[in-house]
Amino acid sequence: MHSRGEWLIWAAVAAILAFLFIPVVIIVVYAFSAAPIPAWPLTGFALHWFADTWNDDEVREALILSLKVAALATCMAVVLGTLAAMAVARMRSVGKEVVSFVVVLPIALPGILTGMALASYFAFWGLNLSYWTIVAGHATFCVVIVYNNVIARLRRLPRSLAEASADLGADAFLTFRRVMLPMMASAIGAGALLAFALSFDEVIVTTFTAGAQNTLPLWIFGAIRLGQKLPEVNVVVFAIILFTAVPVLLAQRLIGDSGRVAR
Repeated sequence: MHSRGEWLIWAAVAAILAFLFIPVVIIVVYAFSAAPIPAWPLTGFALHWFADTWNDDEVREALILSLKVAALATCMAVVLGTLAAMAVARMRSVGKEVVSFVVVLPIALPGILTGMALASYFAFWGLNLSYWTIVAGHATFCVVIVYNNVIARLRRLPRSLAEASADLGADAFLTFRRVMLPMMASAIGAGALLAFALSFDEVIVTTFTAGAQNTLPLWIFGAIRLGQKLPEVNVVVFAIILFTAVPVLLAQRLIGDSGRVAR
C-alpha cells in the first residue's frame, strides 16, 4: 500500500509531466489537422500538409542548413569537448575548477547574452554573418554538452589504467587509442547525440549569428510572426520534435549502457 505522501509525490510528477508534454501532444495533433487554421476541436484529419511542407523550397533549404550546422557543430564539440575534458581531468593545480567553470559557462548564460556577445565579436573583427558564424555560435554550447559527459566518465575511471599502459611500454597516443578511448566511447557518443539535438532546435544564438541564413527554428518564428503557412509550421514543429527526441533517446540508452560498455 502506498502512503499518502507517496500518492502526493506521484500526483505532483503527473501534473508536471502533463504541464510539459500536453502542449507538445497538441502540436503533434495539429500537424494532422485538415483545417488551414489550427483550432480545437479538430474538424478532420489530413496528410497533405506533409507533402506541401516538403515541396516548399524554403522549408527544405532551412532543413538542410539546420542539419549541416548541427552536424558540423557536433563534430567540433566532440573534438574540443573531449580534449578539454581530458586536459581538466589531468590537472592537479588549484586552477582546475576555474578552467572547468569557464568551459561550462556558455551553457549557463542566457542564450541572448551569448548571441549578443558573439555578434559583437564578429562585428569587431569585421566578419560577415554566415553559415560559419552559426556553426561557431552553436559550437560554444555544444562543447559544454560533450565536456560534461566525458569529464563525468573520466572522474569514474581509475588513473591506474593509464599508468599500467605506460608501464607496459605504450606511448600516450597508443594509451589513448587502446585504453582511454574505448572507455570514453559511450560518453562521447551520448554527448554528441545531445549536442546535435540541442544545436538542431537552437534559435536564440542563431538569431544573432545567422544573418540572412534561415534555419528551421528561424523559419518557424518568421512564419508565425507573419501569420502565414500555419499548417506547415505545425508539420515542421512535429519534425523538429522527432529530430530532437530520437538523439535524446539514443543518448539515454548509451548513458544507461555506459557501465557495461566501460567494462
